[in-house]
Amino acid sequence: MVGDVVNPAGERSGATGSGGRRSRSSTSQFGALGLSIADARVEASVLGVLDSVEAELRSSVASADPFVTEAARHLVEAGGKRFRPLLVALGAQFGDPAGAQVVPAAVVMELTHLATLYHDDVMDEAAVRRGAPSANSRWTNSVAILVGDYLFARAADIAADLGPEAVRLQARTFARLVHGQIAETVGPRDGVDPVDHYLDVIAEKTGSLIATSARFGGMFGTAAPEHTEALAGYGEIIGVAFQLSDDLLDISSESAQSGKTPGTDLREGVPTLPVLYASASDDSDAASVRLREILATGPITDDALHAEALGLLRESPALKRARETVRSYAEDARSHLAPLPDHPARRALESLCDFVADRTS
Repeated sequence: MVGDVVNPAGERSGATGSGGRRSRSSTSQFGALGLSIADARVEASVLGVLDSVEAELRSSVASADPFVTEAARHLVEAGGKRFRPLLVALGAQFGDPAGAQVVPAAVVMELTHLATLYHDDVMDEAAVRRGAPSANSRWTNSVAILVGDYLFARAADIAADLGPEAVRLQARTFARLVHGQIAETVGPRDGVDPVDHYLDVIAEKTGSLIATSARFGGMFGTAAPEHTEALAGYGEIIGVAFQLSDDLLDISSESAQSGKTPGTDLREGVPTLPVLYASASDDSDAASVRLREILATGPITDDALHAEALGLLRESPALKRARETVRSYAEDARSHLAPLPDHPARRALESLCDFVADRTS
């Protein structure tokens, strides 16, 4: 999934949608994504949508069973960037951002995302999510899986009120998410390039939901069909770009920037883009050969080897190539915005392209 930078739930903005004063909370909320909204009215409108989404998230997961409510609200209350609702809100700016279905559409997207996090944490045996104990570590794997299912059901229920097309799109997006997870679990088949396989997995697991979020913004903001299609294309590519940039941050950044200890993916044996490039390299210099030797051993749990591999990766041609790949995706995402009219929301979406390209330089 797109990098899950921790934002305390209490930092959620209190904007009401009127006025134009930039609050400290809005700066924090957008800053984690590198988003710049230069127009005060558009910013207030987007923040108003996000505030409404926040309230609706809490009410939509409530159950007659107090335990289900507590478990379902666990990640809602842990906060997060709300990237998917943000794209719904920005996409709606190209039509009627105050449309009655914009907020429910954003809630559907965030509930679907949260449901995948419950399931991901079980598969990854994660102990922490967004700075809090994961649901599976706090309760059990079975509870976490069932709560994820419950959130998917709630998302589908809300989507039904948006009409058959919303249900169809949400279901197809869910199917892509599952296909991506299966492909990641199984690994590349014989004859399939590992890099191509990895990029396909990211498009399915991450890009698909972000694409539908941007599409929902256009649809339920009643934007022109060609603008809605442009938004969906942008969403898919920028979602992949963000995930790839997270791969690079795991190697190149300090923990304060990435939100986790550098080299975590290396230690866990997660084959991210720089690692895949390095492993496939035929460079014959001593550093490249040594790096391939270490990477071939799988998860690097030995502290000395881990430090050596991290240092070699940071200086490797593979990291440079991965940076170029991220920039290519960011520019591709920007190109999808070409059909959109000149609007502060378009410039805000362009600022995400700049951010994702620059954050790993």
